[in-house]
Amino acid sequence: MATLRGMPRAGRQLLGPPSRWQPCPASLQRCASTTAAAASTSPTAPVIPDIEQDSSLESPIVVREHAKVVDPRKRASRRKFELPPERYRYHPPKFYRGPFHPVQPPPSSDPVARNFVPGPFNLPRLKETYQSTLASDIMTLAYQHVPPGTPPKPERIRLREWDDSSPYMKNRPKRGPRGSDVLFPLEKSITWRNIPKIKAVHLAIYAPLAKHNPDHLIVGRSVLQTITGVRPSITTIRHSVAQWSITEGDRTGIKVSVRGDLAYEFVDKLVHLVFPKIKDWSGIQGTSGDSTGNIGWGFTPQDMMYFPEIEANYSLYPSKMISGCRFVLETTAKSDRHARLLCMALGIPFHGKLVD
Repeated sequence: MATLRGMPRAGRQLLGPPSRWQPCPASLQRCASTTAAAASTSPTAPVIPDIEQDSSLESPIVVREHAKVVDPRKRASRRKFELPPERYRYHPPKFYRGPFHPVQPPPSSDPVARNFVPGPFNLPRLKETYQSTLASDIMTLAYQHVPPGTPPKPERIRLREWDDSSPYMKNRPKRGPRGSDVLFPLEKSITWRNIPKIKAVHLAIYAPLAKHNPDHLIVGRSVLQTITGVRPSITTIRHSVAQWSITEGDRTGIKVSVRGDLAYEFVDKLVHLVFPKIKDWSGIQGTSGDSTGNIGWGFTPQDMMYFPEIEANYSLYPSKMISGCRFVLETTAKSDRHARLLCMALGIPFHGKLVD
């Protein structure tokens, strides 16, 4: 054995055991197309057609009874190798731990996200008009040209500083204004980033007679659910007022909020079907608003019948139990001026003096 190891590689191959890799003889088989070409010249050669003669339509039809039944449990038990475990699949985090955490949850539009909601499957007509026409018109109307090089206007100081009369006043946050002045959000110029749009529509009914007759709550809930398509909730009195004969805990109110695409469809119904039917109605008062971009108005019990859902089946509702309703249009605007600009673009009229 040592002698064989000392010999050169060529000698070891000659004297060593035969290898399992043997050279195979040259194959004399030709491809089908070459043989078919030679068949035309040689009468004794077999005919091998290049095109399949049989049609796939002549294959037998597989019937469900003749199909092989496969049991997935038995197939899994006979499997020698298991499938990859779940650790190879991405799982979004259960909790949002802040914008600086290294692991961020995917957006809600991603099907992997835990809060994924499929859709939207429809686009309201008013929302499509807003995206295609109204948004650009609002941005054009609110454009204010500022020449290049113009210094920015100094912001009004609304918070009060602390003096250094005491060491406890150092590094303290600024104080609010004196008295009952409220810090409203600052109105910024409208750009393509902050074009105001509809956020939600809030409806509320106050029925003080429901304290003695609970049927007023049933009628009010049915009216709100019919015109909005959202199930309303019942509210209670927070503070007792003897002059109004109300006690804390009385169930005398109904409220509901409409958001998203339903809010655009509801505003579209108000503008084109309800507002034109109200007689001698000049519009919403110009003083309406809470200085944060929310516009409110009210409907009388007579105005509630102009909704198409109630007008079609008005006999189903007791006319003396239908109460008036308060509407609040919530927008993304930061001031009443921008909110009114959005409402006017949508077709909601205003009357009287407009207050900023």
